[in-house]
Amino acid sequence: MAKFVTIGYGDQDGYDRTDTAVRNQAHAHDARLLEAGAVVGIAGAPVQVRNHDGAGTTVESGSFLSSTLPVAGFAIIEAETLEEAVHLASKTPCAVAQGVVEIWPLLESP
Repeated sequence: MAKFVTIGYGDQDGYDRTDTAVRNQAHAHDARLLEAGAVVGIAGAPVQVRNHDGAGTTVESGSFLSSTLPVAGFAIIEAETLEEAVHLASKTPCAVAQGVVEIWPLLESP
């Protein structure tokens, strides 16, 4: 099975506008993903780390990515194909609650 990193973007306003029954189904779906071995989490405050040319580490608060919606969470899921990963991500809270989910195939390091 292939692994995929998902990044969910969404905000409280979009979540609140989504019908409670739809949100509850999405949270139940996340619970099933966890039971199947997915790593799922809510995003905290990011930092940027640099160590250019091995000359010293610098750390800055803030994200490198920019979006109209904040990063809300992430998951590492397993699926046979990208299409299956899309199907799984389409039922998560960010996807159903007015947000968006990016899916990144996790490739092996050389």
